[in-house]
Amino acid sequence: MLHQLNKIILLAVITLPFTSCSNEEYLPKPKAFLRLAYAAPNYKEIASDCPYTFEVPDNTHTKFNEKCWINIKYPKLKASLNITYRGVDNNLSELLSEAEKLTYNHTIKADNIITKDYENTEFQKYGALREVIGNAASSLQFHLTDKTGHFITGALYFEAKPNYDSILPAVKFIEKDIEHIMETLSWK
Repeated sequence: MLHQLNKIILLAVITLPFTSCSNEEYLPKPKAFLRLAYAAPNYKEIASDCPYTFEVPDNTHTKFNEKCWINIKYPKLKASLNITYRGVDNNLSELLSEAEKLTYNHTIKADNIITKDYENTEFQKYGALREVIGNAASSLQFHLTDKTGHFITGALYFEAKPNYDSILPAVKFIEKDIEHIMETLSWK
């Protein structure tokens, strides 16, 4: 009899945690995604003695060097857009090849490269914007030229180990700024 009583107590102890005193129904939490909200940019024209000008977001910091290269920093995103300028002197094919090489150096880490060609004949602007999909060091690169005297290239970098899924919202946000730079660029 004592042996049966021990079995009943043991069975009660084992099943007690699996029973509930409440009639509430519990459901698992739905999957959630990080919501990143970025303020709509206000643009301002950059002032310099360089042979070009364009508009940049007012929440960025710009710094020129003596070669008319510019670094556009996004402090909140811990990113920078590095833009280089070179004059065209019968070397356009070499400059275009270098710009393409900059992008395709990332093919080791890239899953895909998407190119958006750009052309504005009225303002003599020709180029492309390339998105490197994958864990590459630079997710976006672009170049613009007037084909006769001016050539700029730009590359976006983050101050973090490349993880494309994590930085994708910031990449897409800055991509709109790059498109705005390309639209507002004018040669002097």
